[in-house]
Amino acid sequence: MKILVTGGTGYIGSHTVVELQSKGYEVIIVDDLSNSSIEVLDNIAKISGKRPLFEKFNLVDPDKTYAFFKLHSDISAVIHFAAHKAVGESVELPLMYYRNNIASLVNILQGMISNNIRDIVFSSSCTVYGQPDTLPVSEETAVQKAASPYGNTKQICEEIITDTSFSSNIRGILLRYFNPIGAHETALIGELPLGVPNCLMPYITQAASGKRPFLRVWGHDYDTPDGTAIRDYIHVVDLAKAHVIAVERLCNANGKDKIETFNLGTGNGYSVLEVIKSFEKTSGVKLKYELNDRRPGDVVKIWADTSLANNELGWKAEKGLDEMTDSAWKWEMALANKIAK
Repeated sequence: MKILVTGGTGYIGSHTVVELQSKGYEVIIVDDLSNSSIEVLDNIAKISGKRPLFEKFNLVDPDKTYAFFKLHSDISAVIHFAAHKAVGESVELPLMYYRNNIASLVNILQGMISNNIRDIVFSSSCTVYGQPDTLPVSEETAVQKAASPYGNTKQICEEIITDTSFSSNIRGILLRYFNPIGAHETALIGELPLGVPNCLMPYITQAASGKRPFLRVWGHDYDTPDGTAIRDYIHVVDLAKAHVIAVERLCNANGKDKIETFNLGTGNGYSVLEVIKSFEKTSGVKLKYELNDRRPGDVVKIWADTSLANNELGWKAEKGLDEMTDSAWKWEMALANKIAK
């Protein structure tokens, strides 16, 4: 079966492509390379032994999107990653986020309906929960007002997919990620944001390698044991494997509803300082960091109840925090060695 992976040269997308190809799926990627590199395709091929098909364009363009779906009407399912994803940036540039994240999904769904493509796995986020009243967060937890435009786009996109399913044959699985970090064990693919990282782990590794003078820790007076924000960090390979399971569930018509929602995390909450300590332990590098004021749009603490994904999908995160930080550092070192050559 042919699977379309939008944003497939990006961080989570590239790891998912590897897992799909290892299971025998044919993959076609659409990506505009706005936050990734074309070289990722070569590295996917080195890992999996096969280079995925690739087309470069922005899915916000309706004409190009519709033409693509008409040409590839034999696609069995879509995994939609392509989106802007930085909480802080979305506060500063809300219109860019609403235009990019929402328009691209609308175009994809229209292309799917026009060509009788039924199944979509949507890359959602725990940000849809806002700052929850109770922890851990289950799929039954009330969706709060989003703390950022980024989080709001994920809420809106979930609603768009659900509403569209009522009037079409669209079926979907909404995967609400917590905080993916780490890299592939080969150190051939990993998280490589363009410019200054907005996410914690690449900021840590770049500070440790000397690319950044130090790490900025946003917020140190939260109501948490050490004052820094708490998140549920999940290894990106564990996350990627869940997407393969979700695609198989849709294509085999094993879902219990037309739209299903699953939390993807480990069920454990770690503070920023705990992640730093894990990194220092696994890398042997003492990290320079600076405690800064809180960043707009960030919630205080959140972690997942993953029992539904564990029981319904038969999926469970397997890798611990030390494995996550260790693999992220090996990826950073591989990048440094490549530059040195």
